[in-house]
Amino acid sequence: MNTFKTIILLTGLTLLLLLIGYGLGQESGMLYALIAAAVLNFFAYWFSDKIVLLMSGARPLKESDSPGIYALVQKLTGAAGLPMPKLFVIDMPMPNAFATGRNPRQAAVVLTTGIIALLSEDELAGVIAHELSHIRNRDTLIATIAATLAGAVFYLSRMIQWAAIFGGYRDRDRQGSGNLLGSLLLALLAPLIALLIQLAISRSREYQADYTGAKISNNPQALANALRKLAAGVQHYPFSGNPTTASLFIVNPLRGGTLWTIFSTHPPISERIRRLEKLAQEMSGIKVPRVIY
Repeated sequence: MNTFKTIILLTGLTLLLLLIGYGLGQESGMLYALIAAAVLNFFAYWFSDKIVLLMSGARPLKESDSPGIYALVQKLTGAAGLPMPKLFVIDMPMPNAFATGRNPRQAAVVLTTGIIALLSEDELAGVIAHELSHIRNRDTLIATIAATLAGAVFYLSRMIQWAAIFGGYRDRDRQGSGNLLGSLLLALLAPLIALLIQLAISRSREYQADYTGAKISNNPQALANALRKLAAGVQHYPFSGNPTTASLFIVNPLRGGTLWTIFSTHPPISERIRRLEKLAQEMSGIKVPRVIY
């Protein structure tokens, strides 16, 4: 279900990019939009993990410093059928974690010092399994493509607005081949639509990672308990990292009120916990209504 939804949403982002390209330069604009997206995705594919690790201030976590965590990750990667990822740590009291990398062989799992100190071994296993699920499901690559396409939409929309301001549409409008008002409306709405699609993709993948991670760790309740603790920790400790990396974390590190949740990169914690606890009941043999992920 979520894989099909993600394909539809990515297709929507691509079509939106082509529409913006058409508004900028009709058929030739569509071609330039496709070329720009291809170039951006190429660089994002090869270098996004390095850029993210640099922006987040992550440093390598040595096995000699944390043999217990290494043993835990090795056990979980065996259960997930994945190669051992690189491990990194961020010196940050806020408890959180994320994964990055274009494929399972080029992946990294990043933990904050806060999450290592806060969670029990079972809860930390649930969180790491969640991040391994992102790696196995190629969510890190999907998120990169979505962010790149959304960024291209935003950039081209700004080009349309600047072209309108400096008279780039005057000749086309005189000849009846351009619609200044329509182009401006598209330029204003397209970035918002792209953002909403990107957020929908992110929320969809979080639900799937919760489900897959719970299956890998064989302990949905531990992951539910971890999410409850992490949500409280996020409210207690300020986020000192780069806000552009917020969508990668298992729990949204940015604080906000009710209006902010509309534009959140993560689904509500309460709903994630509810689904995991129902899954825990199902796995223990208790018959409950099936949760659709």
